[in-house]
Amino acid sequence: MCGIVGIAGRNPVNQVIYDSLLLLQHRGQDAAGIATAHDQLFSMYKASGLVRDVFRTRNMRSLPGNSGLGQVRYPTAGSSDSVDEAQPFYVNAPFGITFVHNGNLTNWRDLREELFRVDRRHINTNSDSEVLLNIFAHELQQAANGVSLDENAVFAAVEAVHKRARGAYAVIAQISSFGMVAFRDPHGIRPLCLGSLETDQGPEWMVASESVALTGCGYTFVRDVQPGEAVLIDLDGRLTSRQCAQAPSLTPCVFEYVYFARPDSLMDGVSIYSARLNMGEYLANNVAKSLRLGDIDVVMPIPDSSRPSAMQLAAHLGLDYREGFIKNRYVGRTFIMPGQAVRKKSVRQKLSAIDMEFRGKNVLLVDDSIVRGTTSRQIVDMAREAGANKVYFASAAPPVRFPNVYGIDMPTQSELIATGRSTEQIAQEIGADGLVYQRLEDLEQSIRDLNPAMEQFESSCFNGCYITGDIDADYLLRLSQSRGSAQAAVAADGDGDD
Repeated sequence: MCGIVGIAGRNPVNQVIYDSLLLLQHRGQDAAGIATAHDQLFSMYKASGLVRDVFRTRNMRSLPGNSGLGQVRYPTAGSSDSVDEAQPFYVNAPFGITFVHNGNLTNWRDLREELFRVDRRHINTNSDSEVLLNIFAHELQQAANGVSLDENAVFAAVEAVHKRARGAYAVIAQISSFGMVAFRDPHGIRPLCLGSLETDQGPEWMVASESVALTGCGYTFVRDVQPGEAVLIDLDGRLTSRQCAQAPSLTPCVFEYVYFARPDSLMDGVSIYSARLNMGEYLANNVAKSLRLGDIDVVMPIPDSSRPSAMQLAAHLGLDYREGFIKNRYVGRTFIMPGQAVRKKSVRQKLSAIDMEFRGKNVLLVDDSIVRGTTSRQIVDMAREAGANKVYFASAAPPVRFPNVYGIDMPTQSELIATGRSTEQIAQEIGADGLVYQRLEDLEQSIRDLNPAMEQFESSCFNGCYITGDIDADYLLRLSQSRGSAQAAVAADGDGDD
């Protein structure tokens, strides 16, 4: 999962891109980068770390120009240790292109081989994003066919990308001396939205992963980029768009609504905050069927993303709501940190319990999801150490039983606590006195209630159904083996699993 932004402006954009990346920092903490365009030249700076740590005054001064791209990176394919795989990426032919990508290609290895054998392009990293950039660059060259570039050629190139690439991708590319193009995969698995800002010189445009990046920088949210659609902004600020996929269908990743997106974002016509309130209401109904409400003294969220669901659950069931855990906001989100040892170490640094809220009480802890179970187990232990009599646990998401191949770092079933275990067995594993999961149909309905046009979701980590149709047992086995090799290498370097 990554956060991307592109601005086609009238004034210097380096500061605005920086500010927007701060607003998207929750989507990736491994690396950050910015590329700007000025006088037919690209300037770029990227490095490992948080946005605030990567960029200094001297770096910002080296990024002139009225248009540019930015990304915060959370690694999936490729290595989390290599700054070479941080984005933006750049190719010098044709025309010169800088490029940012959020998502994960499922056929990137085959495409990489095609690029070498057929397209005669060399890929210098293990990043699927570099593969996607070179596919786009090759198709742009084919569409332009030696003549000057026009919008028809750009849209034709995106159409060709859709035919070759499989998986999840939201992309923003800057083409030297031509303009900026943004597009989304035909299923709309990863989010992308458009905003505008009126200036004396004319309109400025921003494209970003989440609407909070737009509104937080003073832009007005215009709309979401549609699945399969490409949006082109030329050097004069003129915006055109075209549907470039043959059979687009809105199938967004349901985990965006559960966990990744900020609650103050609007995504595909749905308020993330409202969706999480709905999740709490549906979850409350299941809690009422599964637990004796008289045994619950208080409901507590695991901060922060579960807070709306926990509040609504407590209100719906008439139970007391309390904040029992305090979050240290200077520690990164544990789920998106590479390396299980880092996750284990950071949980108690990240959360501390208020003893008086737990002592002698039966508490119901509400979290957005349970993935590996490591964090849940430690949180239950913390509640007991703080004096809780009984600890029940509720998840606003269903059991995560299958690998995700579209950009979320939970690719092997062996890492998932729900694999091969019943709800009662999972409760025992995390040390809870009782465990209640959201039903998948309720989770999807909680979002559909806010946008009835959403007929389906990318819910593969819950139901094992992969929308791109190219994932089989052999694919998942290869993915598991490659991840196991990567983890072994990390462990040998002193930062692997305990």
